Amino acid sequence: MADQAANGAAAADPAAANAQFNLQKIYIKDASFEAPNAPAVFQEEGQPQLQLNLAQKVQGLADGVFEVVLTVTLTCTLNGKTAYLAEVAQGGIFGVFGFDQRNTEAILATYCPNVLFPYARQAVSEMVVNGGFPPYYLQPINFEQLYAEQLRRRTAGTGEALPAGTA
Repeated sequence: MADQAANGAAAADPAAANAQFNLQKIYIKDASFEAPNAPAVFQEEGQPQLQLNLAQKVQGLADGVFEVVLTVTLTCTLNGKTAYLAEVAQGGIFGVFGFDQRNTEAILATYCPNVLFPYARQAVSEMVVNGGFPPYYLQPINFEQLYAEQLRRRTAGTGEALPAGTA
């Protein structure tokens, strides 16, 4: 019975039945680590202040093929001086075929960064430790919540209604 319902739904919307998502490649597009005040910073005492910034860029490469780059920047300051700055631009190439524009945008803004984040987290963590500093473990990021907030801000500025399921 469930098979009949699934086949009926696929017959009703053939585009949805042909929708495909695939991961084609994951790579580090750019990475840098700076410890501008080393080695003196290793003698400093105090409570380090950490600032995490995320950025995402999506670029179409071909019909249904996108490069998504998640940039993670971690800055650590101690007593007003930069102890270190670690930045990773983690890239991925994704195929997103057969989805409508709204769903394609949601996939690129939520699912793709979720795939890339563990790789960026690992790279940042390794750079910090290899730079001579205590380990820093980036906490999981809820990209769905960030995307929903972005949609709220976008629609609040234009007065448009939110798409169903995003409130």
